[in-house]
Amino acid sequence: MEGASYDVLLLDVMLPGITGLQAAREIRARNESVQIVFLTSSPEFAVESYSVRAHHYLLKPATQDKLFPILDRLAQSLRYFEEALCIHTASSVLSLPYAKLEYVEVNAKTLFFHLTDGSVRQVGGSLADLEQTLLARPGFIKTHRAYLVHLRWVEELGPGELLTASGKRIPVARSFYSQVRVAYTRFLFTEDTEVADL
Repeated sequence: MEGASYDVLLLDVMLPGITGLQAAREIRARNESVQIVFLTSSPEFAVESYSVRAHHYLLKPATQDKLFPILDRLAQSLRYFEEALCIHTASSVLSLPYAKLEYVEVNAKTLFFHLTDGSVRQVGGSLADLEQTLLARPGFIKTHRAYLVHLRWVEELGPGELLTASGKRIPVARSFYSQVRVAYTRFLFTEDTEVADL
């Protein structure tokens, strides 16, 4: 797998010399965005599969009726993540893939786009300029008057702040917390962590 790029991985939990969960942890350390589907005969690790953000945990035998709808949803999701936010500036057009947009913050009339590769793009503007576009897309939520966050990259949510996959702590205003918690819970159970046939 070294040097290769994958969108979806089908993993068994029982692998020679390593468990599928250990392999998934190593994969996650190098690739936050790959979709992992466990395809296995053992139901005992289903709950633990949440810890590596598995998209699905499917028990063998995997029939077409069970596997193909999962793959269809993943294909739709991948098409969604190929789309990009286009920001027009006076001198250029900035194209930012939604899938790689971890969060947006505004400070002193400047928008900072924090991407999953650690880079930051900045343009002049206000958060209000983006709210309608980003909040209309699944997975984006306003956590604070100065922040919009993509829930796909949230690792932990608590009162007052959330932790992103890159380790950044983003404020969650008290007035937004209830809405963010509901959206995050819904996102976890509909987008990332479906568990089937248990």
